[in-house]
Amino acid sequence: MTEDILIVGAGPTGLTAACTLLGLGVPCRIVDRRDGPGGAPKALVLWSGALECLSRVGAAGPIVEAALPLAGATYWSRKKQVGGMRFGGLDGTAFRHPLCVPQPVTEAALYERLHALGGEVEWETEAVGLTVAGDKVTVALRTVQGRVERGTYRYVVGADGTHSRVRDAVAIPFEGHTYDRVFLLGDGRLEGPAPEDEAQYHITPEGVLVLVPLPDGGHRVFFDTSADGNTRPPSDEELQGLLDERGPGGLRLRETWWSNRFQVHAKVAPAFRAGPVFIAGDAAHAHSPAGGQGLNTGVQDGYDLGWKLASVLRGAAPELLDSYEPERRPASVQAVRNADQQTRMWLLRNPMARAMRDATMQSFSRRGLLEKQMLPQLAQLDLDHSASPAVADLPGAAAVPRGVKLGRRVPDTPLVPLHGTKADSLHQYLTAGRHTVLAYGDQAAGDMAVRAVAALRGRGVDDITDVLWVRPAGDSSGAGRAGGAADARCDTARVSGPGFGKEDGTPWLTYVRPDGTVGARAGIPGVLELLDRLPSQRAGTPEAA
Repeated sequence: MTEDILIVGAGPTGLTAACTLLGLGVPCRIVDRRDGPGGAPKALVLWSGALECLSRVGAAGPIVEAALPLAGATYWSRKKQVGGMRFGGLDGTAFRHPLCVPQPVTEAALYERLHALGGEVEWETEAVGLTVAGDKVTVALRTVQGRVERGTYRYVVGADGTHSRVRDAVAIPFEGHTYDRVFLLGDGRLEGPAPEDEAQYHITPEGVLVLVPLPDGGHRVFFDTSADGNTRPPSDEELQGLLDERGPGGLRLRETWWSNRFQVHAKVAPAFRAGPVFIAGDAAHAHSPAGGQGLNTGVQDGYDLGWKLASVLRGAAPELLDSYEPERRPASVQAVRNADQQTRMWLLRNPMARAMRDATMQSFSRRGLLEKQMLPQLAQLDLDHSASPAVADLPGAAAVPRGVKLGRRVPDTPLVPLHGTKADSLHQYLTAGRHTVLAYGDQAAGDMAVRAVAALRGRGVDDITDVLWVRPAGDSSGAGRAGGAADARCDTARVSGPGFGKEDGTPWLTYVRPDGTVGARAGIPGVLELLDRLPSQRAGTPEAA
């Protein structure tokens, strides 16, 4: 018997993929060789792009409640502040600040959500063999009792970390380098003038010290040192010595509850897919901890792959899966490159290079360039998928305003709810993470919306699709409800201000993907082609040939 999807690895990436699939009506199997959720507070920072994915799968609430919003970051050299950036300036998102929250909190929220959706992780179950034959994958799974089970799957997701057996089994290399420095960290309580809501980077000739406040009042201290062959976690005395050497002075580390010593890599797999096998998260890319990009990139991998697999298994064209690598690998390459550049900046030893770095940092900070350039890259919020094979302009697309860009995040706009929705903005409407047909304009747009509702209902996919008719700001005719018997699932709202479309009511449509990206643009002549890009089958039915 062939099952549909196996996910190997139940960390944040694998759990996000599983929750996305289940939320879109597609079951999956998820296994992990560990005996339960991770307890080590490895990754700390969640940025806007990942938080929006977690919100779409219904896991963000407990994370936000437990987190500490970070107000900014400052950079110090020779005991003086040489730069800084303030957070909170990102537009068009409910998550304007990055959140500091230990990784076990994120995993626990996803695990709880998985259970609520009817899923379960098979712990102490290890993938020990994988072979691909055509479009099927046979995987050997070994349980803690030593029993080996073999099963055949249509798709396998390797979310099993940097030493991924799934990646190795399909002969995908892991390209990049390993830093010659070893990194030490400790979580504990600091006495003295420690930052309360910002990350601090103290860059010295001996190495870097990073101070990050934790949600419970503690702090993380993070250092780089020369490699000496020692693999044991650092002692409190070792951490305190580095803190005295590189810190601002007057800080004492107390009550350390976790510490670690590890090597750091900058690697990206050259391919994220081998036929029906996909890799995601740390199996596909390994980052320096600079900027906290690793977990964030992995969560977005899991979400992207999850909604695309679910769409194909609900009847969308299988070619949609061809977009996973060209969309996610460039984002991963950029995230690894950014983290690598920051890390190399930390490790500068030449006095002239250090002086140039400090002067550049001061200049960028004065002009606000760190907020304008660096912050959006860290947030990974508005990625450019305009070259993706999964986006297209359709007949009549010229009617769509320039601000609604193909392959980019759909712009937000205030809404006045009229029927079926209480959302007061477009982004709020899209937080459910469903496939959305957006029809803008006068009554002709309303007629298109009704037509879309009827078509999607006939296909049995109205559980994962929404249709929103957005009327121009000046259009106050009628009660706002589209006409026709099928309009019960057609939400309607009015733009509360100008700038979203032509005020004369010229109609246009867009398909907004579950990730908030504009997947297709069309006018009235392209409505049928636009609908063909959406899933076309109810859950549990065989995939169309």
